[in-house]
Parts: sequence; C-alpha cells; structure tokens
Amino acid sequence: MKKFFLLACCSLLATASLKAQRYAVIDTRYVLERMPEYKQAQRNLDDIAASWQREIDKMQSDLDRMYKDFEAEQVMLSEDLRKKREDQLFAKEKGLRELQRQRFGFEGDLFKKRQELIKPVQDKVYNAVQRLASQRGYDFILDKSEGITVIFADPKLEKSDDVLRELGVKN
Repeated sequence: MKKFFLLACCSLLATASLKAQRYAVIDTRYVLERMPEYKQAQRNLDDIAASWQREIDKMQSDLDRMYKDFEAEQVMLSEDLRKKREDQLFAKEKGLRELQRQRFGFEGDLFKKRQELIKPVQDKVYNAVQRLASQRGYDFILDKSEGITVIFADPKLEKSDDVLRELGVKN
C-alpha cells in the first residue's frame, strides 16, 4: 500500500511539473522561405546587391587597367608626373575601398536595405508567433533555425528585475 501511495504521489508530481510550462519549437527559416513577400524582398535585395557589385567590379577593372598602363609607362615618366599618377591611383583605390565599405560593410547600404525590405516580413512572423503563444498558452517558443533561440517567453516568467534586486541594483 505504501508503494502504491508513493508511486501515485510521484506520478501526480510528474504530471503537475509537465503542465507547469508549455513549450513549442519553430523553424523561422522554414516559415520565411515559404512566404511570397519574403521571397520577393530577398529577390529585390539580391538584385540591388548584384548591381552594386557590378559597379564595384567595373571600378576595379578600371583601376587594374590604370595600374597596367602606369607600369608600362612609368620608366618614361618624369618624377613629378610619376608621383601625380601614383597619387591618382592611390585616390582611385581608396575610393573603391570606401565604396565597398559603404555598400557592403557593417551597417552599410546592404544592411540598411535588408532592414527596409526583410524586417517587416520578420516582424509579421514574430507577431504571428506571439499570437500563437497567447492563443495556445505557450510559455516559451524556441527557434531552431540558427541554433536554439528563445523568440517568445511569457512576460510573467521574466525574472531579470529579481536578479537586479538580488544584486542590489536599482532599475
């Protein structure tokens, strides 16, 4: 009888702990790749990036041609003219590197364009996840597309302020 009572208590506790928090796992990459507006935004972004890359490639080929011309002519140039041509080459190369950084660098034009085109679609998915979590009573929704990431957590489970209070930090 004692074993039965102990077993019943353990299974009751196990059942209660399973009901304590509800989780769901989604793959946002899978969701996004099946959304027509995401595909269109990605195509637009790819087209813009390709046109910028063509512009940079043309500048690079012009610079390469200028270097070849300079190397072929430098023995015939005076010291002043050679220095002037070297300065022109340096300025053109610096301009090319600056354009590459401006277009494709950290927080460059491509980053800004991605924010403009892709972020509204991502926000749409995020809002749908929040609605799903609220409707179905999920406490956490994890994203498995790029490692496990929490993309929704029930605000009542947030304990950051408690940690700050424990540390004596006023918020």
